[in-house]
Amino acid sequence: MNLLEFKEYFSKEAKKNNIEFKEDKLELLYKYMEGILEWNEKINVTSITDEKMFIVKHFLDSLTVMPFIKEKKSLIDIGTGAGFPGIPLNIMCEGKKITLIDSINKKLNIIRDLSEKLNLINLEIIHTRAEDLAIKKEYREKYDIATTRAVSNISTILEYMLPFLNKGGIAICMKGPNYKDELENSKKAIEVLGGKLKEIKTIKINEDERNLIIIEKVKETPKNFPRGKGKPLKEPIR
Repeated sequence: MNLLEFKEYFSKEAKKNNIEFKEDKLELLYKYMEGILEWNEKINVTSITDEKMFIVKHFLDSLTVMPFIKEKKSLIDIGTGAGFPGIPLNIMCEGKKITLIDSINKKLNIIRDLSEKLNLINLEIIHTRAEDLAIKKEYREKYDIATTRAVSNISTILEYMLPFLNKGGIAICMKGPNYKDELENSKKAIEVLGGKLKEIKTIKINEDERNLIIIEKVKETPKNFPRGKGKPLKEPIR
């Protein structure tokens, strides 16, 4: 797929699915996709190697978050993997400070390499675990938005997300269609961690269903969260 074909397909699919984008940024997205797929021949970065599928399942899916972050200035993407949704949001949302964190450094090294080549700015990439970073005062309760994409169950991931948010900030958990039991089981976690369910936005991208579970931070998260040693996963708040 060349750049012109990419622009035509991306524009068609984005407009069909009512997803906002800036046309002058499409070349950066194209180069990022090509870079990821090139790296993927050496290291397993993504299971999606078809370019059209990549556009829909990585780029357009990531950009479903855009309407909810327009007025926000800082975002942390937890468990970013190959940079989704963080990198597409960095490219499309100028002026926002975006931090990407993951515990797998080999993927972050690829993001570092590509972001330097593309001259991406306002981007911080940190190899860490969320529970380690969230206890540091320069990161705790410093962000307007926290995102996760198909990472763990809602109770667990909120324990990692909410400590990073300032009061009034929002956590956006990007989930597929089978989220309802998870959300029901996360009610106590939401309350204990200082959150409140604000909205559930269901979006269809072609035939795929994406649900954005939006939790607002309404009060300070207690200092003993997040717990270490994998407890949020092993012993979710119930």
